[in-house]
Amino acid sequence: MESEKVKMISGKSYKPIDDEHYNERQYARTLIFYFNSYPPNEIDKRNIVLRRLLSNTKNSLFIEQPFRCDFGYNIEIGVNFYSNYNLVILDCAKVKIGNNVVIGPNVSIYTVGHALHYEKRNQGYQYAFPISIGNNVWIGGNVVINPGITIGNNSVIGSGSVVTKDIPNDVIAIGNPCRVSRAITEEDKLYYYKDLKFD
Repeated sequence: MESEKVKMISGKSYKPIDDEHYNERQYARTLIFYFNSYPPNEIDKRNIVLRRLLSNTKNSLFIEQPFRCDFGYNIEIGVNFYSNYNLVILDCAKVKIGNNVVIGPNVSIYTVGHALHYEKRNQGYQYAFPISIGNNVWIGGNVVINPGITIGNNSVIGSGSVVTKDIPNDVIAIGNPCRVSRAITEEDKLYYYKDLKFD
């Protein structure tokens, strides 16, 4: 018989009520507590905790406090990663984040969802689908990314967006629900904000 953890990782319906789920969540919560409790200048200590929590990540990452996740081991982050305050990653399924990704404050990445019908939801059934964020992506503040989403390379997700469908490479996408606004072009290299040019 499959464990609830195996069901969770494989995209099947599951109930997160067994000892394995509890113990792994408690382990992650304890590490997160320490990470969020260190003074801001104790970066080395914070990084030691992050490496224990996020075992599938590179060393060149910086996550502002506070940070929250479910397990940590389902999160893979590439090089040169930065996240602003209040990043939440519910990593019941795999979350893969590429290189050179910048995340604004109050971003929520949710791999997990609950049954729509109240009877099944009341019985505790959940599901989890992976999320993939490509290289060179900027995700603005207060963005929500829902289960099963892929965001393509070099794209920008505007602040306040709720991402419910995949986003292709090289676009600006914004809104609730998030939709492609336009392609990012070579001309965009000339401007840092609207019609303001780099010196």
